[in-house]
Amino acid sequence: MTEEKRHILVVEDSETMRNFIIFSLSRIDDVEIEPAINGVDALRKIEKQFFHLIITDINMPIMDGLKLVSYIRKKTEYNEVPIIIITTKGTNEDRERGLRLGANTYITKPIKTFELTKTVSEYLKQNKYPGVLEQT
Repeated sequence: MTEEKRHILVVEDSETMRNFIIFSLSRIDDVEIEPAINGVDALRKIEKQFFHLIITDINMPIMDGLKLVSYIRKKTEYNEVPIIIITTKGTNEDRERGLRLGANTYITKPIKTFELTKTVSEYLKQNKYPGVLEQT
């Protein structure tokens, strides 16, 4: 059986961090990774293509990650899609707010490649959201 590619959206305004995340995720089989530079850019991409998982920073210009999470969760087709917040803000208040808005996981920078790829792989294996083929 051929497994469908899973599409991951990486929303990060820092080019260096965005490239690091994309490079880390490229080690996961059968994924296609799409970059976005801020929340508005991400929403434009979501309108054109379905993503199986979204990773977003909080602090970004134009539209921050928390606002993005809030908008994404209003779209019914994204109710079950995992959202991972990656940020330097590590306070409990920020974490609780992100999770309350609908994020599934919160990872604090500096990012550990193993932690990121393990978390993403686990979400992609759950197959609890549309567009991922179940292996038989």
